[in-house]
Amino acid sequence: MAENPMVPLKDEPTIGKLVVDAQRDISKLISAEIQLAKAELKVSLKAGGFGAVFFAVAAFMGLMALIIFSVTAAYLINWDGHGLSLKWSFLIVTGFYLLMAGLLAFLGIRSVKKVKGPERAIAQAKQNKKAFKH
Repeated sequence: MAENPMVPLKDEPTIGKLVVDAQRDISKLISAEIQLAKAELKVSLKAGGFGAVFFAVAAFMGLMALIIFSVTAAYLINWDGHGLSLKWSFLIVTGFYLLMAGLLAFLGIRSVKKVKGPERAIAQAKQNKKAFKH
């Protein structure tokens, strides 16, 4: 007796069963990938958060060091009473910082003035608008 190749054997799954199994497996795989991505992202965000805290603490400590340096510079200018008066020493240090702040502000303003809008994109949009009107 010859077997019909189109009729599945009792032990073989049908095409419909195979499709359902494949969809279920793909769904499980995608779910697992999403869970893995969430876990990796959680670790990355935690590390990034710690990095931001470290940068903030470093900036604060740098500011503290700058203040201590400023006082030290003023006392060095005074040189234990043999240099300039202490009030002039602190005034010189303050003037230096104001000069530096002014210079940095000038450089910042000059850099910001160089920023321009997307001129070519605006021109292209105007040309497109004219072309669509005709």
